[in-house]
Amino acid sequence: MKTDSIQNLTIFLSSFGFFATLTFYFCVKLIVRSRRTDIKKDDTRIQVGFFHPYCNAGGGGERVLWCAVRSVLRRYNKVKIIIYTGDTEATPLQILAKAKNSFNIILDANRIQFIYLNYRKWVEAEKYPYFTLLGQSIGSMVIGLEALLKYPPDIFFDTMGYAFVYPLFKYFGKCKIACYTHYPTISTDMLKRVQNRVSAHNNSNYVAKNPFLTWIKLVYYRLFASLYSYVGCKADAIMVNSSWTENHILNLWKVPYKTHRLYPPCEVTHLKNLQHLNMGDQIIILTVGQFRPEKDHPLMLQSLYELRTLLNNDEALWSKIKLLIVGSCRNSVDNERVKNMKDLTKHLSLENNVEFRVNISYQELIQCYQSALIGLHAMWNEHFGISVVECMAAGLIMIANRSGGPLMDIIETSEGSQTGYLAVDAMDYAHCLATILYNTKEENEAVRKRARASVDRFSEREFENQFLRIVSPFFE
Repeated sequence: MKTDSIQNLTIFLSSFGFFATLTFYFCVKLIVRSRRTDIKKDDTRIQVGFFHPYCNAGGGGERVLWCAVRSVLRRYNKVKIIIYTGDTEATPLQILAKAKNSFNIILDANRIQFIYLNYRKWVEAEKYPYFTLLGQSIGSMVIGLEALLKYPPDIFFDTMGYAFVYPLFKYFGKCKIACYTHYPTISTDMLKRVQNRVSAHNNSNYVAKNPFLTWIKLVYYRLFASLYSYVGCKADAIMVNSSWTENHILNLWKVPYKTHRLYPPCEVTHLKNLQHLNMGDQIIILTVGQFRPEKDHPLMLQSLYELRTLLNNDEALWSKIKLLIVGSCRNSVDNERVKNMKDLTKHLSLENNVEFRVNISYQELIQCYQSALIGLHAMWNEHFGISVVECMAAGLIMIANRSGGPLMDIIETSEGSQTGYLAVDAMDYAHCLATILYNTKEENEAVRKRARASVDRFSEREFENQFLRIVSPFFE
């Protein structure tokens, strides 16, 4: 009797769940259809949505967004651009002004509408101390549904990599979907790090040291990778920013016929024409990037500390060196990270040789490029490395991590064709810095000239031409 009751309850709950899901599906479809009908009554243009919840962040991903928007507006007259953003504190004009100030990209405000998302907090990493990837992915579905219900587009572009929203816009919104993937949410490299029990920003020390927790995390990662593969392949056109990202996406999503490698747009034309400013005896090492944990700013500070050790007998040279750390902060968490790095600078006794500049304008950034001799980039498995390319275009001698985009796409280290340097750890970076400092002027100039000549393939014009070629079938 008890067994029959349990079976009946199971059948009831299963039936209820099935009908609730079915009801939800048809209700959302009806709401979206009604909303789209209302939009088309007032505006017959093609509605092109760009899903970029952090469009006002001022990083390399935002340059991709605004260059893509500009290219669509230039090519197609009868389109309206919809930007889905969670930057509720900024007005549309403020956001477009930042695009102009940060990237020198000017857009027609009359053809762009911003849809503000109120639930962006559900994709913030700090919301999920455990199972962060899954939590953020479910959170992205929440704001994806909010975006779809507020303004269903005809064509949907995801320029941030929130793959879990693709089924929503495909099955509920009946949209054509294209994505620009800067890096996979999960990768085989992440799995290997967990499997090898390597402590990192995405694998805490107590998990790395515990065999059972490591096993649990591996199972979780593999299940998540299966889900990520399922949702990702729902896009109709997939653009990836580097060979490294392409390899991982092909391995995960397994749709090579829809996958295109499209290097992100870099401001190379203007930067290649910059003239170096005379800074006297001062030697400036410049790093440019958002203040995020994966950018590994502490490694740069440790590298400078090791350089001081190498220059122990050359105090005059050490006194000339300054590390200029330039970047943007998205929120209070990033601001706290900057504070912690300033504390680390003092702990390493580097405060006289390090300067932080946060959220500076494009013109100020240009002045930084003109004053620096060396560029520094420390992120492990950087998906591409826009700042690496732009430093090279500006005439800086670049040192980047021996992994990801800088290794596979950007920097050549072979003798006779060298365009920069690659390093792995703090001591490696310090040796590269010392090599550049003690090189002859002719040796450094040869590397600089080759680097500047190599970056044309990463220009904004090249990006826009290739982007339009890939998405043109969507507008036919």
